[in-house]
Amino acid sequence: MHVHVLSLFPEAFGSPLSVGPIRRARELGVLHVSLHQLRDYTTDRHGTADDVPYGGGQGMVLKIEPLVRGIEHVTEGSPMPRVLLSARGAPLTQAWAARAATLPSLLLVCGRYEGVDERVLEWIDEEVSVGDYVLSGGETAAMVVIDAVARLLPGALGNAASPLDESFTAGLLEYPQYTRPADFRGRRVPDVLTSGDHAAIARWRREEALRRTAERRPDLLERAALTPDDRAILARHGHRPRNDRG
Repeated sequence: MHVHVLSLFPEAFGSPLSVGPIRRARELGVLHVSLHQLRDYTTDRHGTADDVPYGGGQGMVLKIEPLVRGIEHVTEGSPMPRVLLSARGAPLTQAWAARAATLPSLLLVCGRYEGVDERVLEWIDEEVSVGDYVLSGGETAAMVVIDAVARLLPGALGNAASPLDESFTAGLLEYPQYTRPADFRGRRVPDVLTSGDHAAIARWRREEALRRTAERRPDLLERAALTPDDRAILARHGHRPRNDRG
């Protein structure tokens, strides 16, 4: 996969691209990241990429000319989805990352300041947000997207099964994890996990995932594929998804 990033601050990506699954994916050759400096697509000697907003107001707005030139240059001869990182965008989800991981290439456009000239959206396929909060720029959001996608590429995690039980992959939050020692200052690992009974462990993990999701993210249960056993577990914990009612 080849991810292109169009940004005012491409230097911000140095360290994040050099550690963990992203580094491993790049070393394996399953991920390539190209950073493009937005100022390279300006036409004045100062490299001006932003201007004051029409109608007044605080802050600056990224100009349409360099953004469109950059988008057209990067995608010329190699059509790819063009994604603007924006607080107004649709939420980034695990499902979105999984779909993106199957693409041959992707362009991430980083907003900055008060945002981008609205007309740029004619050159954008999709707006994506990494959460209901405001960041200083799209660079941090782009790093989140790259990380979420890179770890799903072949070999990035070392163990192909690693992503399968993670939070959101199956529609639920992940069950609790423990490792040695079995007892730390009187705090014991649940006995079932040291029992060797794999069926009992699987049941415990499913129940804990359901319980944790009901407590922390009940909204996820409305979309999760729940079995009758799952619904019985939730009922024992005093939770009934809205799609069960009526």
